Amino acid sequence: MNYEPSGGYALTDETEAPSRRRFWIIATVAIVLILVVAFVMMRPHKAAPGAGAPTSGGQPADQLPPVTVAAPGNNVVDRTISGTGSLAARIDMPVGVAGEGGRVTAVLVQPGQWVGAGQVLATVDSSVQTQTAASLAAQVAVARADANIAQSNVDRAQALVGKGFISKADLETKVATRDAAVARVRVAEAQLAQQRASNGRLAIRAPAAGLVLTRSVEPGQIVSAGSGALFRMAKGGEMELRTELSEGDIQNLSVGARAQVTPVGSNETFAGTIWQISPVIDPQTRRGIARIAIPYNKAIRPGGFASASIYGGASTAPVLPNSAIQTDAKGNFVYVIDKDDKVQPVRITTGEVTDAGVTITSGLSGSERVVLQAGAFLNPGQKVKPILKQPAKK
Repeated sequence: MNYEPSGGYALTDETEAPSRRRFWIIATVAIVLILVVAFVMMRPHKAAPGAGAPTSGGQPADQLPPVTVAAPGNNVVDRTISGTGSLAARIDMPVGVAGEGGRVTAVLVQPGQWVGAGQVLATVDSSVQTQTAASLAAQVAVARADANIAQSNVDRAQALVGKGFISKADLETKVATRDAAVARVRVAEAQLAQQRASNGRLAIRAPAAGLVLTRSVEPGQIVSAGSGALFRMAKGGEMELRTELSEGDIQNLSVGARAQVTPVGSNETFAGTIWQISPVIDPQTRRGIARIAIPYNKAIRPGGFASASIYGGASTAPVLPNSAIQTDAKGNFVYVIDKDDKVQPVRITTGEVTDAGVTITSGLSGSERVVLQAGAFLNPGQKVKPILKQPAKK
């Protein structure tokens, strides 16, 4: 410490020197550390053994998103056409009055009853007609008696004409009388047969064997030929489903095609076949009617509603799970992996949906690598790591 003339004291350089040296040492170490860190970070790294090599886009292969892909191939697909419609009798037979009618005396059957061909369903009062038939029968007897007398006269005349007792003219007259009497017999017999046939038509009979569906007549009711249908029958009990199908579906069907019919509210399914296809298409709705024959079953009631699955033949087409199909404003598409493992969208047209998946009717040949899942998270042109899914062993 030095003494100043003013009487005070001043610090020497010996006190400040250690502090400066400490400062410069710390600063030098910090600068060295910064340079070392910068050198390490800027030095190119050598890829570690087993690490993913850079791709053409500069991204390591082990960092590409893995996606499951599969080649769908071509599968045999049953073409199934769905439709709905009303149940009805395959041949609906209305039964009414065939004769002149009258008062109904008895109704012998009920709806749901099976009847045979010609069986009487209801009877009509025939008391007047019976008396008319009896009168005509008596006239036939009278005519036959007259014809017998005329024949006897002819026989006697033929015996006498040879002896010269009567002339040939008298014989010819008697023969003509005999012929007229025989003709009157035939007329009387025809009238009697007509009356009996008319009496037989008074009874209301089943035109063929089948099932009675409805009854609209009661005893005491006056009926005639203008009364309309008194009964409705299903010939042979056969039923059908009349379903409306689009013009395109109609073109792919043929008579004899198999179908499965399920009535509404029933868990039962009935096998049927198409027996008639409408030869015309409604110009307004562009639809036609296919008629599916169904054997009788008590669960099938005419007038009811039912759905049908119609087998329209088999075809080969790719089948994909629903998760592979994407949809946008333009329609359906799938992502396909190209030869560079990049994602490319392909437009498709879908067909039938079955338990096996969705049928692809156009857009794919079946040999493409199609993304099965997570397609919604991919972008066109994105490079991915495809993982081929092997088909399940059967």
